[in-house]
Amino acid sequence: MINNRLYKHPILPVTDRPLFNFYWRGQELTAREGETIASALFANGVRIFSHHHKDDAPQGIYCANGQCAQCLVLADGFPLKSCMEMIKPGMKIEPLIGLPELPAVNPDSCLDFQPIEEIEVTVLIIGGGPAGLAAAIELGSRGIGCLLVDDKHRLGGKLVLQTHRFFGSVEAVYAGTRGIDLATRLEKEVRQFPSVEIWLQTTVLAVFSDKKAGVLKEGEKYVLVKPQVILTASGAREKSLAFPGNTLPGVYGAGAFQTLVNRDLVRPTERLFIVGGGNVGLIAGYHALQAGIQVVGLIEVMPEVGGYKVHKDKLTRLGVPVMTSHTILSANGQKSVESVTVARVDEQFRPIKGTEKTYDCDTVLIAVGLDPVNEFYLKAKEFGCLAYAAGDAEEIAEASAAIFSGKIRGLEIARDLGFYSGEIPDTWEKTAEILKSKPGQTFPEAYIQKEAGVFPVIHCLQEIPCDPCSAVCPRKLIEVDRTDIRKTPVYLEENDPRGCSGCERCVVICPGLAITLVDYRKNPDWPEITIPFEFLKETITPGQEITLVDIEGRELARTTVNSVKSIKANDRTILIKVQAPKDVAKRVSGLRLQTAFEPAEESYVERMADEAIICRCERVTAGEIRKLIKEGIRDINEIKTITRAGMGPCGAKNCTPLIHRLFREEGVPESEIIDQTKRPLFIEVPMGVLAGLQRRNEERKSGQ
Repeated sequence: MINNRLYKHPILPVTDRPLFNFYWRGQELTAREGETIASALFANGVRIFSHHHKDDAPQGIYCANGQCAQCLVLADGFPLKSCMEMIKPGMKIEPLIGLPELPAVNPDSCLDFQPIEEIEVTVLIIGGGPAGLAAAIELGSRGIGCLLVDDKHRLGGKLVLQTHRFFGSVEAVYAGTRGIDLATRLEKEVRQFPSVEIWLQTTVLAVFSDKKAGVLKEGEKYVLVKPQVILTASGAREKSLAFPGNTLPGVYGAGAFQTLVNRDLVRPTERLFIVGGGNVGLIAGYHALQAGIQVVGLIEVMPEVGGYKVHKDKLTRLGVPVMTSHTILSANGQKSVESVTVARVDEQFRPIKGTEKTYDCDTVLIAVGLDPVNEFYLKAKEFGCLAYAAGDAEEIAEASAAIFSGKIRGLEIARDLGFYSGEIPDTWEKTAEILKSKPGQTFPEAYIQKEAGVFPVIHCLQEIPCDPCSAVCPRKLIEVDRTDIRKTPVYLEENDPRGCSGCERCVVICPGLAITLVDYRKNPDWPEITIPFEFLKETITPGQEITLVDIEGRELARTTVNSVKSIKANDRTILIKVQAPKDVAKRVSGLRLQTAFEPAEESYVERMADEAIICRCERVTAGEIRKLIKEGIRDINEIKTITRAGMGPCGAKNCTPLIHRLFREEGVPESEIIDQTKRPLFIEVPMGVLAGLQRRNEERKSGQ
């Protein structure tokens, strides 16, 4: 039996949870308490969940966020999104092959319809991620009544997937704290306020013209909520890409991957390839390495990655090839991903013939940006509701910016409701702008001339909002401009005549792992270097020979490990101590973890871009839609009528941006395009639930 569960992790606690049996296609398998159906299937090596009724194409996980329908299965006879439903003992799971038969209904049974409950609240907060939690804390601290709803089984949003330390300001947004710990901290804080009510596993379905919100509470009960204020903090959804093989099982978003690995502790892949060099893709690659997964490579179509350089440096140091000015041509395989083909692009981002390379892998992560989940905010504004948006629903940025965005929106709502009479502090607005800013200038690496004593070497060369290293130094020897924390940190020994004590705090807390400590006191010719390391302690052992590399991953020296320091005070960051010749000591930025992967020898087989699937739900290709555009159609509603693109259960969330992209590729200006009518419900829901049909206790128990 295949077992892909993680039993050790360098950052995440792995606790023993009760095991129980369930059935997949009649075969008895083992699940772990707290797993979703999807994670239980992946843990048992199942990657194909169903086949599409139109062309029998294999279907697997894609978003793992409830916003598509790729992972549909039949669970005890009912079609369910496996990424959102918790596995239960004895559950019988079957693949969804073709269109499911409706469950049998006894015509003599008495149907029990109850009136739809309607409640009034002061503030409805949609989304329990960093922005929603920060807003709820601001409102709850003033005793303002809030209903906070989130579709997951715990609060924190994407914070619960982040094992790395966060950037930003220590004072404003807890920079230097790991995302998983920050989620716990914010949840604990918000739950202390009696005025904040929390509904988990609850989805807002729509905002209506009567200024009420339809809410599916805990997946079963439909409730109408009438708020005085609506705050949309529902985050973002991942953008997709159209290329041949883009719907093969094994092609999915980085968020889905992080959900499986960091939330569900499932190892879903052996060999991973990443498309996209923003922070999401770079961080996902690092999380994969922490879970013991080989990262074959990462490509970015732009000449440089869009994410923080320190995230890129972490990967290159560890041996992951990062290929800029590259694009994906195809994902290859019969039933699931077996390899990926990429190529270099020219200045117009067109693939350069003859530069194709194919890499063996079993998973391709798509991390090419995010779109705001702002449908509720737009509808609320359209219908004249008092509405706000915060976090990624307002503007795509880092989680630290989302926290501060929620804090500001919370205070603005308090002011509008009469609970706060002042203005939003100017310093808050400035901090928010700094936290939302993109990476700035990158400087060449420079080193102080000193070769005596002990001191930190700062390998952080790019302007990004971050200040934990300066905040933690007990002698104030590291400075970050307090008026603009985007400035790169500087080591100023003159700030204290005693100099650096070698306390290692800056090495430990740096979110980018971009500080090493060089100590000449014992051996000036072979100084000792302290390197931060966030992997299992047994990965590196004293006496082991390792390769030291510079910031770009270039080999500097081979050496043996002096010691491995792992203490509770370092919050799961291990310190590796090695010695190296003094001529390279300051340049040492890390150590190599994996060797580079060579392209497969198979020749590239060209495939038509028109094969790419645009509408995943209805299996509509780029060629079908492109043909209609060339015929002069400019109304997406007409394309929808002819092809069914956008008519699937995802509600056109994934295909609409791709259709707009096809228009751009054909030279059609946005002003000529008529967008499709927005679907009224955010997710699909049984009609009986909307009508107030009550399921009897015995039916719940039997799953009928």
